[in-house]
Amino acid sequence: MRKAVTVTDVARHAGVSAMTVSKALNGRDRISEETRARVLAAASELGYVANAAARSLRGGRTDLLGLLVQDLSNQYFAEIVRGASEAIRERGLDLVLYTSSNDPERERQRVATLSSGVSDGLIIVAPHGSPGLLEQLQHSRVPVVLINAWNVDDLPTVNPENRLGARAATEHLLALGHRRIGFVTGRPDSPLSPERPDGVMRLQGYREALVAAGVAFDPTLLHPGGLHLPLGREAGHDLLALPDPPTAIFAANDFCAFGVIEAARERGLRVPEDLSVVGFDDVPMAGQVQPALTTVHHPLHDLGHRAATLLLDLLADHAPERHVELPSRLIVRDSTAPPA
Repeated sequence: MRKAVTVTDVARHAGVSAMTVSKALNGRDRISEETRARVLAAASELGYVANAAARSLRGGRTDLLGLLVQDLSNQYFAEIVRGASEAIRERGLDLVLYTSSNDPERERQRVATLSSGVSDGLIIVAPHGSPGLLEQLQHSRVPVVLINAWNVDDLPTVNPENRLGARAATEHLLALGHRRIGFVTGRPDSPLSPERPDGVMRLQGYREALVAAGVAFDPTLLHPGGLHLPLGREAGHDLLALPDPPTAIFAANDFCAFGVIEAARERGLRVPEDLSVVGFDDVPMAGQVQPALTTVHHPLHDLGHRAATLLLDLLADHAPERHVELPSRLIVRDSTAPPA
């Protein structure tokens, strides 16, 4: 049987005193955020769960809220974190931030740690949605709010609107005169996969716009991408190499759109003169690249802020909305124009 991890073990691993560990885990005494983060990281790495849970059962509060995201290198997640952090700070609490590195097992481990006494509540952005995780969340000892999670009735959710935003983006290209419009989705294992709710709704909006305009859906113009620029670049090259290539490409996220623009340039094409490109999300970089990217604005900061506010209301025993959907809107910039 594995030996239980003690406060002394955590203190040794973090390079601090046992009293400092106790202060960090109770969250009430004045210690630096750097030290608190080091202690919490050590507790997580060692699996220090039982004692934290016992403290919570005694009625202790940490004044910490946990936030779990897939990847902080992506501006999409960073903007959500910024919004949540502001709302939490406004209420005088602190934030514990973990990443899952897109690993479902690591995600389950982080959820176990954060919901076992390390934090008073938990926000998860774009959970992988495995049955085991959802069951784990439903039996969590702390309140949980999900961002970018659909078909979840038993837990509070804050989601952005996807279908109408994708339809507006496609309608914009159709209004410019484009009829060969490529669509870059997510990979099968990404949140924007055509099999996942986000991807399903964005693809649905794209197809609805084509049908309304009397343009037949061409499956050869559908190509998997992902959440990162290199995958969008690869998808852009493949679509532009078709015998009858698209005159416009709608990418299901901005970083894929940046990759499509790179692919076009590498093939000697100008954006938007030879190829129009539209993204989705409106990350901060979208308005800074050349040409500035036409994209669907998702209220990323507001998603984080609203989710944190909802969680804080749950902790205060208020009766907030259970399921919140924030609207999206099309932002027209310089990457789209009529076909040559």
